[in-house]
Amino acid sequence: MAERVRVREISDAEGRRLPRIIRRGTGSVVTWRRAQMVLLSAQGMPVAKIAEVTFTSADRIRDVIHNFDTGGFDSLCPKYKGERPRTFTRSERREIKKIAKSRPAEHDLPFSTRSLAKPADFLVTEGVVDDISHEGLRPDQPRR
Repeated sequence: MAERVRVREISDAEGRRLPRIIRRGTGSVVTWRRAQMVLLSAQGMPVAKIAEVTFTSADRIRDVIHNFDTGGFDSLCPKYKGERPRTFTRSERREIKKIAKSRPAEHDLPFSTRSLAKPADFLVTEGVVDDISHEGLRPDQPRR
């Protein structure tokens, strides 16, 4: 029988904080995705279904749940080494630009509206980049 993994019992305060992270829509896509995984687990969704809904592996979901159980909200934030953020390679920039300018239907995505969050999440899910903020996709503002 398959192991049933579920996030520990969360407090009322944690239960209010997780949706705020998800609804805020700013900051790291990684934090947003991890909070979504934890919230779905807290709501009783099985790991396999969370993996299907979030387009990731069941092993990754289990890791996020175990990390949250031991590290709390700190585990939701990506751990960077304190150095200057990595710049994207020329090929990564080309792929980011192509996806940002395309329509969701061109990638068989189930939504029709454009946003900054959806392509950022898609880029991480597809493995184009490890992490990108929603703001990283914002087009440059015209110079005055």
